[in-house]
Amino acid sequence: MCLAIPMQITAIDGFDARCEARGVERDVSLFMLQNEEVKVGDYVMVHVGYAIQKVTPQEARSTWELFDQLDGTGEGNHV
Repeated sequence: MCLAIPMQITAIDGFDARCEARGVERDVSLFMLQNEEVKVGDYVMVHVGYAIQKVTPQEARSTWELFDQLDGTGEGNHV
């Protein structure tokens, strides 16, 4: 099964971005979103190091809520 994780962009350098979710930071390629306007503060779905879709903050939050339900933590530590 493949999952994409919602992350917030914290820095952009060309097609490279630094993204964060729940205290974890990753370097992410924006190459697949080159035809979309993305900026620091936006949320993207990240799969194997690539941002594959821009999402709203509400969509990112909803996705994390579903992940919490699936893993049984009910952690409530949302984006």
